[in-house]
Amino acid sequence: MTDTEAFDQAADWLCRARRVLAITGAGISADSGLPTYRGIGGLYESEVTEDQVPIEAALSGQMLRQRPALTWKYLMQIESACRGAQPNDGHRALARMDHYLRGLTVLTQNVDGFHRAAGQDRVIEIHGNLHRLRCAECDQTWTVADYVGLALPPRCDDCHGPVRPQVVLFGEALPTDALRQLDEALSEGVDLVMSIGTTSVFPYISGPVVHAARMGVPTIEINPAVSEVSSIVGLRLQARAVDVLPRLLRRLEARA
Repeated sequence: MTDTEAFDQAADWLCRARRVLAITGAGISADSGLPTYRGIGGLYESEVTEDQVPIEAALSGQMLRQRPALTWKYLMQIESACRGAQPNDGHRALARMDHYLRGLTVLTQNVDGFHRAAGQDRVIEIHGNLHRLRCAECDQTWTVADYVGLALPPRCDDCHGPVRPQVVLFGEALPTDALRQLDEALSEGVDLVMSIGTTSVFPYISGPVVHAARMGVPTIEINPAVSEVSSIVGLRLQARAVDVLPRLLRRLEARA
C-alpha cells in the first residue's frame, strides 16, 4: 500500500467513525518546540545528571520525599525548557475533530497541557499536568502559568507544607481518577483507535491498541518512527502528527 493509499484508508476510517480514542505521546508536542529528555540534543544526553544521579532517579517519588530540592531543580529545568511553547496545528486539528464525531477521547502521556489549551474536551492526562500544583499537607491545589518566582523547593502559602506538581513521577502509581476515565471511555465502546507520536512502551498505552486490533476495530498509527504497536496496527502513517492530523481534519470537514 502506498502512502497515499494508506492516508486515504485512514481518512475513510475516521470519517466512518463515531467514537474515537486518540492516544498521544511526546511526538505530537515535538513540533511545539518541546525538547526530548534523552538522546542527542535532549536535556539529559548523558547517563547521569550533573548531580551524579540518573534523571529517572532525580525525578522519582522517592527522591522528592528524600531530597525535594533536587527533584525540583530538574522539574524547573524541564519547565524552563518548555516555557513559552504553545499547542501546534496537530493539537488544534485533533481538538477540532471533536465537532464531527459523537465522542473523541484523548489519552495523553504528555504533561504539557497542550490538548486542553487547544480546546480538547475529553482529555485523560494519565501522567498529570506540570502546571497543576498541590500541597502535600493541606491538599490545596492551584494552577500556575510557569514556575518563575517559585522557591526551591516551593512551600504552600497557607500551611507552609511541601508543594509538588500533579504529575506521576518515576516509581509512583497512576492516578485512579485518570484510570477510571479511561475505563469509562473504553466501556462506552470505540470504533477507531489512533496511536499518535508515542513509542507505546507502557502497557496501559499499548493495551487499548492491542485490544482493539484483536477485536477487529480499526487502528491507525501516526509516527515517523517504529513503536511497540507498529506491527499490530491496521494502518501506519510514517509521518509527523503536525503534518497528518490537519489533513485528516480537512477530510472530516469535507464530509460534514
